[in-house]
Amino acid sequence: MANNVYLRLTTPMKELSYLNKYLSKYKTKIMFGLLITIIARIFAIVTPNLIGDSITTLENFYISKSLSSELVKEKLLFNIIVIVGSAILAGLFTFVMRQMLINVSRYIEFDLKNEIYSKYQQLSMEFYKTNRVGDLMNRVSEDVSKVRMYVGPAIMYTINTITLFVIVITYMIIVAPKLALYTLAPLPFLSVLIYLISVKINIKSTIVQEFLSKLTTFTQESFSGIKIIKTYTVEKDINHKLYDLANECKDKNMSLAKIQAWFFPLMILLIGLSNVLVVYIGGKQYMSGIIELGVLAEFIIYVNMLTWPVATVGWVSSIVQQAEASQKRINEFLKNSLTYKLNDGTTNEIKGQIEFKDVEFVYKDTNITALNKVSFKLNNYSSLAIMGDVGAGKSTILELICGINYATKGNVYIDNINIKKHNLNNLRKYIGYVPQNTFLFSDTIENNILFGKNDAKKNEIILAARSAFIDKDILKFDKKYKTMLGERGVNLSGGQKQRISISRALIKNPKILILDDGLSSVDSETEEIILKNISNMQRNFTIIMTTNRVSTAKNCDKIMIIENGKITNIGRHEQLLKNSVYYKEIFKSQSAKKEII
Repeated sequence: MANNVYLRLTTPMKELSYLNKYLSKYKTKIMFGLLITIIARIFAIVTPNLIGDSITTLENFYISKSLSSELVKEKLLFNIIVIVGSAILAGLFTFVMRQMLINVSRYIEFDLKNEIYSKYQQLSMEFYKTNRVGDLMNRVSEDVSKVRMYVGPAIMYTINTITLFVIVITYMIIVAPKLALYTLAPLPFLSVLIYLISVKINIKSTIVQEFLSKLTTFTQESFSGIKIIKTYTVEKDINHKLYDLANECKDKNMSLAKIQAWFFPLMILLIGLSNVLVVYIGGKQYMSGIIELGVLAEFIIYVNMLTWPVATVGWVSSIVQQAEASQKRINEFLKNSLTYKLNDGTTNEIKGQIEFKDVEFVYKDTNITALNKVSFKLNNYSSLAIMGDVGAGKSTILELICGINYATKGNVYIDNINIKKHNLNNLRKYIGYVPQNTFLFSDTIENNILFGKNDAKKNEIILAARSAFIDKDILKFDKKYKTMLGERGVNLSGGQKQRISISRALIKNPKILILDDGLSSVDSETEEIILKNISNMQRNFTIIMTTNRVSTAKNCDKIMIIENGKITNIGRHEQLLKNSVYYKEIFKSQSAKKEII
């Protein structure tokens, strides 16, 4: 990893160059901020010049007696008024500068977070199988915050420092060239030290961000799985693991902090050395009559004026290195090619015909063949139940219909158009999908149903809930449809969560209704009511469902048996009782348990 970071440093700012498009977007504000910075610095250097002039005036009055007291008073009063006015104007322009440049960093932070989130939504399921939620969250929060420091404070202080250096150093060289050269002599050493320390900061920043992602992932998973943790009474083990991980993360941060801690002491040391040189060299030049006493005082003020800007060079360098490391982590996702083109393709109205032709699908992460030469056709407004053992490929078929995955070989057609040629956003508007693992948001019941159709009216919400036979349950809650759910609907039973998920799908008035084992958590009586309600709506959409219950499948137009990724039988209930050994055995087993009414 260290070698990778070293290679990256051979092309400085390579990763941060991705942000150039945002800097270009706000170039007007940045240029205005730059102009204001220059004006603010010009007013800031007026003060040392006038203080030097005042000291020279007093020197001439007390030593050479070349000025009258009235003239001295008049000149000193003028200098004081100008110094106060310059300080006020410098402060005002500095405030405007901060408003311009820091605000730009917030705009860029907003844009970058939106871009990352938008990219997350385009990435394929394959991506999410190999990346953890905690790490994804860390990149959109912590990493973006590090980058914001680069496009905000780092740029602002860099502009401020460069402007001050150019103006002050130019003036110092014009006034006293020899003294200026001695004063600035420590700066080259400072540059070398900054570079060497920056290399180490970049390496350690990358390590810190990676460990922070691990810590975020661990805590997120612990909170999500708190019920399991408590059920198995493994709280102490989890606490020990968190302690070890947090300790390791702390050690990495401390290692980074130790490197960063070198900056300010080195800055102060070198600035102090400059002050010594000014006093010694400047004192000798004053005694030789080469410069005036006011010039010596002026140089001391200028050197101390440069203390903070020089100190910020190290701080800014540290920020840039951390931002570089964070932007690299962000770019890994933004440049990821595992994306769907959601808005490309046809936007025809979907009627609901589905056809598979010699479809094969292999999961890249495991190299498992989930489907092998699968072919079938489902007409508009008809229904299909898919049955098979765990891992047979049932859910994979549904994912291919939704465009969550694409076939490795063969083709999937929706309304006689290859799914790859469909606009996926448009296609999914016509699909009501109830996943195998029901997911509810930490929101009200009403808003969870509205997730299927956000502009639905109250009567539509109630109708969808009644169709899923969940309305009576909802009305028993104190706040009814306004009841707030815990994370993933933790305060509901499995059957209630599943029925709310069905309501969410039905409220869309879909053309294709997909139930991935969508009735597995409800009892037989409830199942029959829901299926009857859906049957009454049958004329409006095509239904395709996976199930291992004959009671669910028997009323469908077709039942498809899939084993080891291959279709072994397809037909109606009566046909399969005659032709399919697999179906016949399930029927007998469930009949014996009185699961079929």
